[in-house]
Amino acid sequence: MSKPLVSVTVCVRDGGQWIDGCMTALSTQTYRPLEIIAVDDGSSDGGTEIMQEWHDPQAERPESNGISIRVLQQEPLGLSAGRNLALKEANGDWVAITDIDCRAEPDWISVMMASSEGVEAVTGRVVFDEGRTSVSKLRARKIAAKFANRAEKTTLANGPCSMFMRENLVARGGFDPAWYHAEDMEVSMRILASGGEIRYVADAVVNHVAEESLLQFLAKRRRDARAHVRIIRGYRGMKHDFTSDAKFIAPLLPVVLFVWSSFLLFGPPENFTAQMAPFWIVMASCFLVALIAFRIHILWSCVLWIGASEGCIDAVLGRNGHRRLFAKK
Repeated sequence: MSKPLVSVTVCVRDGGQWIDGCMTALSTQTYRPLEIIAVDDGSSDGGTEIMQEWHDPQAERPESNGISIRVLQQEPLGLSAGRNLALKEANGDWVAITDIDCRAEPDWISVMMASSEGVEAVTGRVVFDEGRTSVSKLRARKIAAKFANRAEKTTLANGPCSMFMRENLVARGGFDPAWYHAEDMEVSMRILASGGEIRYVADAVVNHVAEESLLQFLAKRRRDARAHVRIIRGYRGMKHDFTSDAKFIAPLLPVVLFVWSSFLLFGPPENFTAQMAPFWIVMASCFLVALIAFRIHILWSCVLWIGASEGCIDAVLGRNGHRRLFAKK
């Protein structure tokens, strides 16, 4: 019996430096039959031209390895719109998604297909490069810990490393463009809410480039928290691990503010003596050392609270995928 066709899709906007690495990894997949559909989402960094060099619908070039590669273009409409365009053009029974800053292992699709029977989606494991900075090392360790605790029956088909039954995904409306972030979580929730199952396969590996920029790291965690509000509102009572780190990181900011305000408001007692000075110096020094040692975690906590606040505002105004909080049903 012939194996089902798999359509691998990837979208890019202003990620020209990652295109060749990602496309090389996809074109060297061992699974057949396979097609690749890449969507340029209005790049302005020269990525459009780089991506067009990979356009080979007839699989005639050696670098295509016998795989049809189609490059589509659209205005800058966002990741969900790009994935929907690829989904519309896909011919496969299964549609896989990944990100342009990822490098799939050659057997990524093969391993997922071997475990696809009886489920609606299969998701693999993302391995982040540790890079050279404390931020990239922290990100790599956190992601590794998250995947290490993931059960085979999971709640999230991660955007960089998953595949879906095309017919069912289309029937569910594809990816919602209103969700500016975490569209993979929204699709996963819809699958679970309708009784579908998502299977996690640890051996289906996709490598992610290092996230070395602190500002980029904080911006993404802020968007995570903002999207989390939308997930909680839309899928009350459903379990997920989208922001599982938040329960450990979010309390840091309140704790720091409490300790700091205690020093300011109360300070040394009225009967302060010179003998008590070493104690207060040690306490203040420990607090300062903790601030320096955990500065990234504290900043992370700050942006989680900012993002959550923005999510609440989105809910009140009914924007970015929210139903307006006080709107009549």
